[in-house]
Amino acid sequence: MNKPNYQRVLEQTLTKIKAVTDAGGAPPKLLLHSCCAPCSSYVLEYLSQYFRITVFYYNPNIYPEEEYRMRVKEQQEFIRRFPAKNPIFFEEGVYDTGQFYAIAKGLEMIPEGGERCFRCYELRLREAGALAREGGFDYFTTTLSISPLKNAEKLNEIGTRIGEEVGVNYLQSDFKKKNGYKRSTEISREYGMYRQDYCGCVYSYRERHKIK
Repeated sequence: MNKPNYQRVLEQTLTKIKAVTDAGGAPPKLLLHSCCAPCSSYVLEYLSQYFRITVFYYNPNIYPEEEYRMRVKEQQEFIRRFPAKNPIFFEEGVYDTGQFYAIAKGLEMIPEGGERCFRCYELRLREAGALAREGGFDYFTTTLSISPLKNAEKLNEIGTRIGEEVGVNYLQSDFKKKNGYKRSTEISREYGMYRQDYCGCVYSYRERHKIK
């Protein structure tokens, strides 16, 4: 069975949105969960042409707290400097690492990219879905699929399921396609961004430093 082509699905959605806005309609509201500024860079460049975006920075998995604060600051600074077609807003979620450790319990030794990561996807997407419903957003999605290390099929499966539960469209996507990841590295260099060398949690931190 062939995997879904999420980039094609995204392009079809954007074509419909463009037809509405070209006819004078207002751009729809998108809540974009962001894992970090570098990953958000290409996604914002791409999607801000079509949506009014609020970047939702909710990442209770990040370790240590100094790293978390650095990534928040970098995200806010990029939004401030980026010349988007439509305004981009920012909202920070609650940094409660206990939420992450609760869902990771018993999976501490699982290699990165496995079940622990899938639970982390769901933790963050569920929070984004709830906020999207409360805020009256038309869509929500995440920047996570831009990473070659993230499972886009799993992200879209989880996001779509949550979207159906909360009554908000999940914007299916695979942002690494069409050289999305490559473009994100180019934008990061252009803006002199801080780029971390591990996903974010203490387990990925340990894996990265063991390799080093």
